Amino acid sequence: MRGSDRVGDMGSVRWAFRCASWTPSKSDWLFAARCIQREEKHRIGQFVFAKDAKSAMAGRLLLRKFLCEKMGVPWSDIRLERSPRGKPYLAAPLQISPDSGRVPWEWSFNLSHQGDYAVLAAQQGMQVGVDVMKTTMPGSSSVPEFFRIMTRQFTEYEWSAIQSADSEYQQLATFYRHWALKESFIKAIGTGLGFNLQRVEFHLSPEPLTQDHPLHQTKMYLDEEEEEEWIFEESLLDADHHVAVALGPVGKAGSGPLPASLPPATFTLLSFSDLIGLATPLTEEDPAYWDNFKIKAEAPERQRDTHTAT
Repeated sequence: MRGSDRVGDMGSVRWAFRCASWTPSKSDWLFAARCIQREEKHRIGQFVFAKDAKSAMAGRLLLRKFLCEKMGVPWSDIRLERSPRGKPYLAAPLQISPDSGRVPWEWSFNLSHQGDYAVLAAQQGMQVGVDVMKTTMPGSSSVPEFFRIMTRQFTEYEWSAIQSADSEYQQLATFYRHWALKESFIKAIGTGLGFNLQRVEFHLSPEPLTQDHPLHQTKMYLDEEEEEEWIFEESLLDADHHVAVALGPVGKAGSGPLPASLPPATFTLLSFSDLIGLATPLTEEDPAYWDNFKIKAEAPERQRDTHTAT
């Protein structure tokens, strides 16, 4: 896309794939494995549970579809690597890193998978981070005990908002909403486990979250000061899954606040056929890869719905 002075002209992509309802056939799984890099295929094959393997495979296909369809890179030319901070980037042919921010109108992209979904968010001219969280009851403790363990992850203001919800389930939903917001910001700036989550405080939009109309009224305070340069999109993929997208300035200097009028983008649910519509096989078929996949249990008996690396 040619540069423009209007932020509304920027490209945006919001895609979701429901991994939980994907039961790949032998031909589908083997074709998907042929369409990703050899080292990615090997890493996915190492997962113990089918749920994690499917999520990781969907993440790779989402990213390659985006690079091919939106950035115009032929599928067979895409070479993905990871930055020192762990974010995937296009190493060839364009060397576009999600951490670089060299040209204002480059795409930034990010992936997340947790619960039943894999999601991709991408934006031109802004840094982007995305996180999806499923609201689930704690597996081995009560809700109050779970909150006690997680006390240090949120500010007093945030805990007040979480614990003021009417029911334990609504308290958990508000907890995971806050968690998704914090993770989206951390993923956008590329900071890992060393970041103190209490430095970031979110003041939620008073409007209820829905699937059809993403919100972007939530405010972020960093070290007790409102960050006007950041926008947060929030929506529901379904009744149990929150998704948050963080959008921030690419460069440190001269970027200025992002316009509040930037329309939030809605997530589009893709099918497996959508994921592979532009795919080109990169390797020969490996029948043993299906044999390895089909013997995996779907998930642990007590699924905790924890994050897995994408």
